[in-house]
Amino acid sequence: MENLKKPDYKRIYTDLLSLKFPEKQNSCEHILSKTELMVKDVLLLNKIIFPQDDKKDFSLNQKHRSYDRISIMEILDYQKCHQLNNSQLANHFKISRNSVTKWKKHFQNN
Repeated sequence: MENLKKPDYKRIYTDLLSLKFPEKQNSCEHILSKTELMVKDVLLLNKIIFPQDDKKDFSLNQKHRSYDRISIMEILDYQKCHQLNNSQLANHFKISRNSVTKWKKHFQNN
């Protein structure tokens, strides 16, 4: 599973901003200037470009998120640094409490 190629999010979002949303290009510039985009960066770009007003649309989009090992470790480190329980962490990142529990079991045993 590690051999899978990631999409070139930087190129995708740069093209999207230049073609469809040139007015939002300045607000996304600091994120797109990074050499490699992490999952957190992609989620932030998505939030800036497509603000969610409808809760139904948000829950449908939520089902299609996936996190890589580095992002999961960053989320779990955030939990330790800010002394959050699983529910608070899940609410902050808008993920399932079950996902947080599963990640903790899997990644803290390795």
